Amino acid sequence: MKLYVAKLLGTLAGALLLAGCGQGEAPKAPPTQTASDVINAPPEIPAMGQERDILALGDSLFTGYGLPSDQAYPVKLEAALRARGINARISNAGVSGNTSAEGLSRLAFTLQSQQRPPDLVLISLGGNDMLRGLPPGQTRTNLDAILSELKKRKIKVVVMGMLAPPNMGPDYRAQFDPMYPALTTQYDAVLVPFFLQAVQGRPDLVQQDHIHPTKEGIEAIVAATVDQVAGALPKTDDAKTGALPPPR
Repeated sequence: MKLYVAKLLGTLAGALLLAGCGQGEAPKAPPTQTASDVINAPPEIPAMGQERDILALGDSLFTGYGLPSDQAYPVKLEAALRARGINARISNAGVSGNTSAEGLSRLAFTLQSQQRPPDLVLISLGGNDMLRGLPPGQTRTNLDAILSELKKRKIKVVVMGMLAPPNMGPDYRAQFDPMYPALTTQYDAVLVPFFLQAVQGRPDLVQQDHIHPTKEGIEAIVAATVDQVAGALPKTDDAKTGALPPPR
């Protein structure tokens, strides 16, 4: 009797082992679609029409600090725009550590390096000024100069706004935070009030430095901003052609 039971258990164990290797395996439910799947999915709508050139001028939030280059915000944003049928090409002119002064200093050269004037410029500058405790008045002067130059060139702009954290103190925040809304209103630019809003209070979407988004964080930011960027693009008939004026 003991021998019979042992043989029976051995037979059952063999059957379970085969099932575990895939033979007779129960069908699995289809995987749940995630935000990552949506961002990385091939475009359902083919990108059509005239190519829309976008320049991303900024700091490490554009370079994709701590991530592979193909996971940077401008790269993922381009994919999201093309998924909406917009024939977008984004040039990533982000430089990690750049202040607003450094962004201003390379603006003319960066624009002149483009094959034609961009249809839209994205600006992400000022965060490093704040982290270094630079006077908000200096940051405002630099951003004002950038927006003024782009206005002269009749180039549409989206500004990725920043907010100073509480530890900077109420006086600093009172000067820093309002400058983005004020400047974008003055120059008729589009404002994303707080570029990092989608990852605020989400430690799972931020790297260990507590500043830069993870891959999933970038995807969340793209999902939160793509509509504003798409809406800021000029009408196709308004798209500019020809050479840029020489830098001054």
